Amino acid sequence: MALLLPVSNMLCSSSIATGAAAAPVPAAAVGANLGAFRSTHRGRRADLSLRGFGASDSRAQRCFPTRSKSNLIWSASASVKEAAPVAGTRSDEGGKKKKVMIIGGDGYCGWASALHLSKQGFEVAVVDNMCRRLFDEQLGLQTLTPIVSLSKRVKRWKDVSGKELAVYVGDICDFEFLEHAFKTFEPEAVVHFGEQRSAPYSMMDRSRAVFTQHNNVIGTMNVMFAIKEFAPDCHLVKLGTMGEYGTPNIDIEEGFITITHNGRTDTLPYPKQGASFYHLSKVHDSNNIAFACKAWGIRATDLNQGVVYGVHTDETSLHEELINRLDYDGVFGTALNRFCVQAAVGHPLTVYGKGGQTRGYLDIRDTVRCIEIACNNPANPGEFRVFNQFTEQFSVNDLARLVTKAGEKLGIEVQTKSVPNPRVEAEEHYYNAKHTKLVELGLQPHYLGDALLDSLLNVAVQYKDRVDMDQILPAVSWKKISAVPKTVIKAE
Repeated sequence: MALLLPVSNMLCSSSIATGAAAAPVPAAAVGANLGAFRSTHRGRRADLSLRGFGASDSRAQRCFPTRSKSNLIWSASASVKEAAPVAGTRSDEGGKKKKVMIIGGDGYCGWASALHLSKQGFEVAVVDNMCRRLFDEQLGLQTLTPIVSLSKRVKRWKDVSGKELAVYVGDICDFEFLEHAFKTFEPEAVVHFGEQRSAPYSMMDRSRAVFTQHNNVIGTMNVMFAIKEFAPDCHLVKLGTMGEYGTPNIDIEEGFITITHNGRTDTLPYPKQGASFYHLSKVHDSNNIAFACKAWGIRATDLNQGVVYGVHTDETSLHEELINRLDYDGVFGTALNRFCVQAAVGHPLTVYGKGGQTRGYLDIRDTVRCIEIACNNPANPGEFRVFNQFTEQFSVNDLARLVTKAGEKLGIEVQTKSVPNPRVEAEEHYYNAKHTKLVELGLQPHYLGDALLDSLLNVAVQYKDRVDMDQILPAVSWKKISAVPKTVIKAE
C-alpha cells in the first residue's frame, strides 16, 4: 500500500499557474535529484509550487498557462562548447553538429535516446522537469534499477564519452520557459517524449485524467508554436503510440488508409480508437500536429511506437550511473518488463483476462535507432508523416510463454496466473499492423530472442531486492474511475 497524493499536490511537466499561492513540494518528495541539479547548473531556481487541478472546479483559468516571469521553471546548464566536428558526426552543410532537443530526456526512452544521439555526433539538449521521478515518490514506487540524479548522469556521460549534454529543467506548458530553451539552444530537430505516458495513471481519477490530457495536448501545442515562432525549419519528431489505432478488425496501415466509398476514392488518416484518456491525448496530438503542418508548413514525423522492452543500450551500459530505469509496477510497468521481474521474485506472471491482447513490441535499442533515423531523414516542409515504430507482434500469452521458457533455462520456476482485466479492451482479436517505413530507411531490428530474455531476467534477478511485491498487481480499474481523487493505491 502506498500513499497517493491528489494531483493538486504535484509538480508535473504541465503544472499550471492558477494565480493562487501554493505550498512548495517537500524536499523529501523530490529527493536529491533537483537539489543536486540546481547546485551544479546555472539558471533560475525551479519553481516547485504545487499547482493546478485542485478539488475546486471554479478556477476555470487553471487550464491555461499564465505564469509570470518570476514563476518560470527552468535551470539551464552552461552552454555546450562549440567544437569542430570529428569524423562520423552528424553535421549540417555548414560543418556544425546537428542540434537535437530531447523533451522528456530524463525518462525511459528519452535518456537512452539522448545518449545514443550524443554518441552519434549530434549536439543534444535534454529538457525535463523531473516529474516522472516525482510520480514515483508520490505513488510509493521505484524503478527496479537504481538511477542517479540527472546532474550525475550528465556528468558521468561527459566523463566516459567526452561529450556534453545541455540541460534545461522546466515545464513545456510554460511557454516562456520553452521560448527561452528554443532561443538559447536553437534546435534543428525536437524529439518530443515529454508526456505523461501511462494509461493506468490517466485512469486513476478525474484529476489525473484531466492532467494527462492537459499536460500532453497543451505541452505539444506549445512545442508546435515554439517551432513556428522560433525555429520554423525545425523537424518535430513526436512520439505517438500504436494504441491510437485500437484493435480494428482490418489491417492497420502506417498513418493513412486509402478507401473507396460510393464510387469515390481518397486517402485519409487511419481511424483512431484510443482505449484510455492517455491514448486519446495522443490522438489529439496527432490531429493537432497534422493541422499545424498543413497550416504553417512545419515538418513533423509522428512515431506510433509499440510497447518498449529492455533496459540496456550500448551507451547506458558504459557505467552504472548511466543505467536506464526499468518499471515493473501496475501503473508504469509494461508487459514484458513486468513479467521478467515477476519471474525473478517468484510471483506468478499476471495475465490480464484471456491474454489474447496483441500489440506491437520493440527493443529499447531499436527505439533509439528509430529516433536517429527520423532525425537523419527529416520530413519535408509542410509534411506530416507517420511511421509505425515496432518490430514484432506478440499477445500477452505469447510473452508469458517466452518468459516461462527463458526462466526454465536459468533454473527459475515460472507460473502464470490470469487476473481480472482492469482495462476495457478486447481480449481476443485480429491484429496485423504494417511497419515497413523505418526498415526501408535502414532500421535493422533486434528481435526478441533468448539472449535478450536472459539479459532481462538477469537484470531482474540482480535487483530483485528492490522489488515491492505490493506494487505488482494492477490497482487501477477503467470502470471504477471516480471524480474523487485517489489517496491510496492498492490492488483490490
